[in-house]
Amino acid sequence: MAMLAPTDAQDLCAIIAEAGARGDKLELRGGGSKADFGAPRDVPIVSMEAFSGVVDYDPAELVLTVRSATSLTDVLALVANEGQMLAFEPYGTHGATIGGTVAAGVAGSRRVSAGSARDHLLGFTAVSGRGETYVAGAKVVKNVTGYDLPKLLAGSWGRLGAMTELTLKVLPSPRCEVTLVAHGLSPRAAHSAMACALGSNADVSAAAHLSRGITLLRVAGFAPSVEARCAALPGLLRDHCGLHRMEAAEAAPLWAEAMTGSALAGALRWRIHLPPRNAPDLIARLEPLGIDWAMDWGGALVWVGLDNTGTAPREVAAALGGEATLVIADPAMRAAIPALHPRPAGLAMLEQRVRRAFDPRGVFATTRFAEDAHADQLPA
Repeated sequence: MAMLAPTDAQDLCAIIAEAGARGDKLELRGGGSKADFGAPRDVPIVSMEAFSGVVDYDPAELVLTVRSATSLTDVLALVANEGQMLAFEPYGTHGATIGGTVAAGVAGSRRVSAGSARDHLLGFTAVSGRGETYVAGAKVVKNVTGYDLPKLLAGSWGRLGAMTELTLKVLPSPRCEVTLVAHGLSPRAAHSAMACALGSNADVSAAAHLSRGITLLRVAGFAPSVEARCAALPGLLRDHCGLHRMEAAEAAPLWAEAMTGSALAGALRWRIHLPPRNAPDLIARLEPLGIDWAMDWGGALVWVGLDNTGTAPREVAAALGGEATLVIADPAMRAAIPALHPRPAGLAMLEQRVRRAFDPRGVFATTRFAEDAHADQLPA
């Protein structure tokens, strides 16, 4: 497939406008770390590699502006060097960019307390499907002007525009971080313990449970406060479990398992969002399929790994008020099963109309997602 490499925003505008005039499709790509997500497609790729680098970073103002293809690793290292962090705890494989991470709505275990990527995206510059540059939001933490378009762009998978620059809120990193661990809990008992901890005044910043019976509760902040809260939690949870302490470096691999589902067995990997109270039922209904799994966000996120090639995880998730995204599968499975959970008809039509407003010719509707297959046929 053809690879197009714009050198600047003007070049990018021309490429997109010309594709729209011809009725062509384009796929935006930063580092390519998410290229295998969604249905296989054969369309020209627009490399965003030229849009890399830091535009402005003012640690005192807690604001960072970077170009979209800047390496996620580099961004995290930059803010860490100033004792700061992206509080939504983004993660990614080799090649992940900050723009792709935000466009995919990626957030780690801290999302349960700090919010998602869209809650930390202050503003952006992008090129629409018309080939026109547009700017939304602002380079300040408090901004009340205009439409809140950053909320739309985060998690849109590049279907509303090609982001060239984005401004993110950063926060101070906690001075101290401790994980309290419980062993041997069932999924239901783990959910009860996590719900109790998250609902307490101990200010637990993350809660997860792994299939081998390991429950994780993260406490972060200033050292005296962390010590006091860690001392209080065993008493709060005495009816649920016993706890032992694990320092941040030792706990990091366990949190990575819960956050990414990367250690799960199975050729397929599903990412399921649902009401936390229903996570134990989801696991119980899917266990006959021989699944491996991990719970994060206090049970609101369940990663499922399995070899079964059916859509049972999606069907069970829907029955329990959730949504299932197919994250990893072979090309044949990705072609047969939509990556994103099907929307109700009314919501699907609304989303299509929003996408049409930004991309009237369907330039970014590459059939990566099933709902984009007929985007250019939607009535105005």
